[in-house]
Amino acid sequence: MLGFLKHPVVVTADINLNVVALTALGLLSRLWQLSYPRAVVFDEVYYGQYISFYMKRIFFLDGSGPPFGHMLLALGGYLGGFDGNFLWNRIGAEYSSNVPVWSLRLLPALTGALSVPMAYQILSELGFSHCAAMGAALLMLIENALITQSRLMLLESVLIFFNLLAVLSYLKFSNSQKQRPFSPSWWFWLTLTGVACSCAVGVKYVGVFTYLLVLAVAGVHAWHLIGDRSLSNVSVLCHLLARAAALLVVPAAMYLLFFYVHLSLVYRSGPHDQIMSSAFQASLEGGLARITQGQPLEVAYGSQVTLKNVFGKPVPCWLHSHQSTYPMIYENGRGSSHQQQVTCYPFKDVNNWWIVKDPGRHQLVVSNPPRPVRHGDVVQLVHGMTTRFLNTHDVAAPLSPHSQEVSCYVDYNISMPSQNLWRLDIVNRDSDAGVWKTILSEVRLVHVNTSAVLKLSGAHLPDWGFRQLEVVGEKLSRGYHESTVWNVEEHRYGKSQEQKEREVELHLPTQMDVHRNLSFLARFLELQWRMLTAKSDGSEHKYSSSPLDWVTLDTSIAYWLHPRTSAQIHLLGNVVIWASASLATVVYTLLFFWYLLRRRRKICDLPEDSWLRWVLAGALCAGGWAVNYVPFFLMEKTLFLYHYLPALTFQILLLPVVLQHISDHLCRTQLLRSLFSALLVAWYSCACHVFNTLRPLTYGDKSLSPSELKALRWKDSWDILIRKY
Repeated sequence: MLGFLKHPVVVTADINLNVVALTALGLLSRLWQLSYPRAVVFDEVYYGQYISFYMKRIFFLDGSGPPFGHMLLALGGYLGGFDGNFLWNRIGAEYSSNVPVWSLRLLPALTGALSVPMAYQILSELGFSHCAAMGAALLMLIENALITQSRLMLLESVLIFFNLLAVLSYLKFSNSQKQRPFSPSWWFWLTLTGVACSCAVGVKYVGVFTYLLVLAVAGVHAWHLIGDRSLSNVSVLCHLLARAAALLVVPAAMYLLFFYVHLSLVYRSGPHDQIMSSAFQASLEGGLARITQGQPLEVAYGSQVTLKNVFGKPVPCWLHSHQSTYPMIYENGRGSSHQQQVTCYPFKDVNNWWIVKDPGRHQLVVSNPPRPVRHGDVVQLVHGMTTRFLNTHDVAAPLSPHSQEVSCYVDYNISMPSQNLWRLDIVNRDSDAGVWKTILSEVRLVHVNTSAVLKLSGAHLPDWGFRQLEVVGEKLSRGYHESTVWNVEEHRYGKSQEQKEREVELHLPTQMDVHRNLSFLARFLELQWRMLTAKSDGSEHKYSSSPLDWVTLDTSIAYWLHPRTSAQIHLLGNVVIWASASLATVVYTLLFFWYLLRRRRKICDLPEDSWLRWVLAGALCAGGWAVNYVPFFLMEKTLFLYHYLPALTFQILLLPVVLQHISDHLCRTQLLRSLFSALLVAWYSCACHVFNTLRPLTYGDKSLSPSELKALRWKDSWDILIRKY
């Protein structure tokens, strides 16, 4: 029974020394002096703020992408013992002793280092030679911009890693499909493909481009699978279900998981709360939750409320009024009603309080028992501090002449009667008898006389309106829009009928103790919507550039300057690699269409297996470059050179593919192959020379004289090669 103990247990493993060596070189190039410079470098000033928020559990919103990448950076800070106490307010600021710089930069450096052997494995899985695979990895190793970006607390190297991991995993799955479908390794690589795709999207939204590319390739392969008559219908169905589960369900579940962990970590109120809805803010610890804790849930006649506009743009604001009136004559010569101004005010103020009044009664207090206000009820809104009624009429608004002026009615004893009846329209009601609820209900106020809807126009009033936001009556309703929707944020039951006592009451906090929380799904959907609709800063930056500048290398970014010496770090690409990769893309495109036209004429220049390998390599490499580059032409946001790095990575993978194809299929004699090999050696020597020349600006560890800096300008890069060779 125990006879197996008589023999030693032996485990054998195949170790690819090329992968080991490339991994070691990648780690050396990315981890060497990683904590230098010990100062805030370029966008570290932004990502560092988010890490501090995580450390202090403070909610934040970043419109550039989902939270997975930020959480990975924060993990480095957590493992390094970072407490979040650092003021991220200036590029170049020296890090204090409590900031674990090495730990914070470790994860981007590791992902950048592992991208080197991953490039080798991708070309190997595509069926190209070890020489071509090694060439791709070595190009990744010495590309200056990739090194610079991966040695800092930034996310591009993390995004590139998951892009490559998704492609590599799918290729390994595809190759397993040919040998052992439904084996453990088959399931592993298929599932890992979905996980890597979701991680890429979770780091930055632009990761969805690589995800869509993988889905497209998988879709084509699945289409061919359906046509395989050697497979039974049940087998084909199992294949399709497995792919749908791994490439659709798993990424969706992972994406939700990222936000679940994120919202579990950042549960405290912070500076980004204001952009969120009142219900979301009330679900956070502190802030609005502290202010609104214990408020009555149902709004009743006599309730004292503040009304926040749901749209929240250009800034979150509350319905507001004050003693000042509209000017008799505007600057453009139009007249006004000279009634009391009604605006939207972006700060909490006692003048934001309104009393919900029953038009059929005079009392301004809540009866016992309270009479809740329901959908469709007609109400009057009385301004708490001035006791004037919210009113609109057929007078043009000050800045929106096609809309009605909204005011608090002042009786001047002229032929302008008050029109202060409003019908309550609960947009998110469960039924037509729905009750108006604090924070949870989104309502529209429709003017009974004119059918105008109370709306935030978003325009800033002139100085006579104290630069507050204009509120109008939108007479022609264009359907649902958040600018016409309001919700009750603060709420109390009014108890004082006398004005003096009521003014004191409006200044008092609520006393009841009722707690409400949004569900995770509700918070996820709102946060997702706010992130997708967040307005990016479209202003010009000193180092911003256009997508055309990236291909021609007509741009760079000064990341860091030493305050005392001339040492500095610049985001600079290796001009030989960038130019060669662009040329390889053009050559591949021309050759592909040439072969395609000849195959249409029944002329097959390539064997079928070589043609399929050539097409798949182009779909993943040239396609990867295109989907990660072309969409930037359509984006209305400030762009920088580092946005091109994911696309560049796929171009670098394509370069050895084209070079091997030329050597194997176009150089038909041994002499041509020898000459081509010699040219490749000289070309790679040039790339290494440029890498070494730009190395001081990549690592920033050497002081440079003005003449040396001038020689390293982009437009002088070719002069470097000319002088050398």
